[in-house]
Amino acid sequence: MVFTLAALFSVAGAEAQTIRLAALGDSLTQGYGLAQGEGLVPQLQEWLRAAGHDVEVLNAGVSGDTTAGGLSRMDWTLADNPDAMMVILGGNDLLRGIDPATSRANLDGILARLQAEGLPALLVGMPAPGNYGPEFQAAFEAMYPELAAEYSAVFYPNLLQPISDKHDEGMRYTELMQGDHIHPNAFGVSLIVEGLGPVVSQFLEAMEEGTGS
Repeated sequence: MVFTLAALFSVAGAEAQTIRLAALGDSLTQGYGLAQGEGLVPQLQEWLRAAGHDVEVLNAGVSGDTTAGGLSRMDWTLADNPDAMMVILGGNDLLRGIDPATSRANLDGILARLQAEGLPALLVGMPAPGNYGPEFQAAFEAMYPELAAEYSAVFYPNLLQPISDKHDEGMRYTELMQGDHIHPNAFGVSLIVEGLGPVVSQFLEAMEEGTGS
């Protein structure tokens, strides 16, 4: 697990308060094809609360969204007054074969806006397949750690790594994914949360320390 922590996070207000964490993403964030409570946002919120965090995870996922869509929705997402944002975008850019330079520019715009607003950011990467060629794959996968370093964002390299790991251990994708073979089922989401949860927990701990709570 690879990540970086910004030296200091701060949240408005000196008293302990519920941290509002916006999850900006696509259908993987929105919970496509899953019953209420089974998607990434509710499962992650439950995990974090069980770990002792007073947190509300805001679902800012829109099915089909690209990095461009996420950037265009920043005003709308920030209108919910989040204290921090987790950015989980890029999957649909891959499906559409969008130039990684364009995806990078959009993610740069999102992180720059968060920096300007003084909001801590957690950037979640996505794996690129090799079918677009090695140059595309290398450029796509490099943009996440490089942008995270540039903006001192916490970085989680691969949202889908826990599913890939289980498959490598012998589980079939039919046990982990919905029928479209693109979106994880409820069990697959639980594996994602097991991998992502500890990183988000440390992210929140840094914010909580900043409030003195």
